[in-house]
Amino acid sequence: MLRLVLLPAAWLALLLVGCGTPSQPLPMVVTTADALQIRGWVPDALKAQVAIAAVQGGQETGRWWGSKVSAVALQQALEQSLYDVGMRPPAPEPVPRFELRAELVQLEQPLVPAIGVTVGVAVQYTLVEKAGSRVVYQRRIANADEAGFTEAMLSPNERLRIANERALRANINLLLRDLVTLRP
Repeated sequence: MLRLVLLPAAWLALLLVGCGTPSQPLPMVVTTADALQIRGWVPDALKAQVAIAAVQGGQETGRWWGSKVSAVALQQALEQSLYDVGMRPPAPEPVPRFELRAELVQLEQPLVPAIGVTVGVAVQYTLVEKAGSRVVYQRRIANADEAGFTEAMLSPNERLRIANERALRANINLLLRDLVTLRP
């Protein structure tokens, strides 16, 4: 009798573990503390002067397994982060002086998520002055972050999602800290 009760529960658990978990933009946005710290260092030339081109790369999460990062989610995280530090204008008019282009070129994940999950990301960033298409900044930023077993004990896909979001938040943070050193 116990076996009949446990069998459906085991099947349900297997189905839940296999569900894909897409990365969300909000956890990829720089923290409020980091945004406030960076905001004080933004050069006048970049204040409310950076627009974002459509993000390239990224992948939609499959229905059955894993966790990927879509270009749309990364775009939303970049837009909010730039807004929070004062680089993105609150309205589309007047037209910003610079355009930030981003391409997610690498999302390195374990084939089978284990107890602790480490994800590596690389994003190619290019800041272009719109008037003359002059490249002001170009860099490929690569970093990694992790999620531990206790953060999502029952779902390896959830650990993978958490690691994705942390790695990209750190990546965006590194970008912003680079941008504040520019004097265009």
